[in-house]
Amino acid sequence: MKTYQLMGIDTAMHLLRPGAKWEISNREITRWDDPRPKPSWDEVMFTVEKIKELEDAVPTILLPEQQKAFEDYVAQIEQANAA
Repeated sequence: MKTYQLMGIDTAMHLLRPGAKWEISNREITRWDDPRPKPSWDEVMFTVEKIKELEDAVPTILLPEQQKAFEDYVAQIEQANAA
C-alpha cells in the first residue's frame, strides 16, 4: 500500500486548467470562473488516474518512522470502516 502525495482532484484540476477558479460538489463543478471550458468529470478522473500511475511508478522509500505512521493511519481507517 502507498500514500499518494500528488493524486487528487485539486492536482488534476491544476494540470487541466492552471489557475482556474472552481468548486466541486458531488462530482459536479458547481463554480467555474475561467474563460476556458470546464473539464468534464471523466477528464478529471482520467487525469487523477494518470497521476496515480506516475506515483505508482516511483520507487518511494519511507523512513521507518514514516512507515510506522502510515501503518497506524491505515489501521485507523480499517477500524473506522469496520465500525
